[in-house]
Order: sequence, then C-alpha cells, then structure tokens
Amino acid sequence: MNKKLMMGAAIATVFAMTSCKSSESAYKKAYEKAKANQEAAVTATEVTPVQRKETVQVTPVETVDYSNVAVRTENVTVVTGNPLKAYSVVVGAYSIKANADRTADFLSAKGYQPQIVMNQERGLYRVVAFTNDSKAEAARTRDVVKNLREDFAEAWLLYQK
Repeated sequence: MNKKLMMGAAIATVFAMTSCKSSESAYKKAYEKAKANQEAAVTATEVTPVQRKETVQVTPVETVDYSNVAVRTENVTVVTGNPLKAYSVVVGAYSIKANADRTADFLSAKGYQPQIVMNQERGLYRVVAFTNDSKAEAARTRDVVKNLREDFAEAWLLYQK
C-alpha cells in the first residue's frame, strides 16, 4: 500500500510540474510587449532640439599703455640662465648668491625661467623672472609677478643695452 501511495504521489508531482511549464507563446508575448515599450521610449526621446538664442555679454578688454613705465639701466652680466633680452623683470637683489638661488628656485617652481645676473658696481645678484624684447610684455609680466610673493611687490624693469 505504501508503494502505491508513493507511486501515486510521484505521478501527481510529475503532472503538476509539467502543467506549470510556461508556454512559448507567453514568452513571445512578453518579448513583444517589452519591444513595444522600448520603441515607444526611443520615439519619445527623438525630439527635435529647440534652437535658443543666447545673448553673450562681451566685456571689453582694457588696454594699458606701458610706454611710460619706468625702466632702470644697469650693466649686468649673466651668472646663470639664458642671455637677457632688452627688457627684464627684476624681482630681487641679493648680496649672497645662495639667496638669489632660492628665489630663482621659487620662480622655477612657478613655471618661470629665471636668470641670475650680477651687478659688479653694486655687488648685487639680481634675480630676473622674465626677459623679453617687448617693453609692454615685460611690464605686463611684471604686474603678474608682483602678486606671486609679498617681497616681489617692488619688481622693476631692467633695460639691458
């Protein structure tokens, strides 16, 4: 009797499992529904962009006249760095070369290519932050360099003959 009961339960379980199997048509319906939703979403995002007119405010650039900027003339010789051009921005003067080297290292770290020059008459090492043939360009750079460090506030232009 036990065997018959177990056999009946097994047959009932097999019928129950096979009857719960999803049909292929159910999968097909779900696929078609998902595809329709996807196509609807794509057409909803395909919107023609609206062209807007944007107003742009243009701030006029202030032109500065550097023609009457004070320039000093000194006889100097280059100690380190490239040769000087006509106008140079001097940021410091030191009687000890090691101090000039520290200032030059600071400028190098800020992206400048400093030179150290020697004024034999005064016995001073001058640190040049920038050199250029254009007085206006040198003056513009001097104005920028003045803000790098407090002791650069007195930066000045040197004219090299």
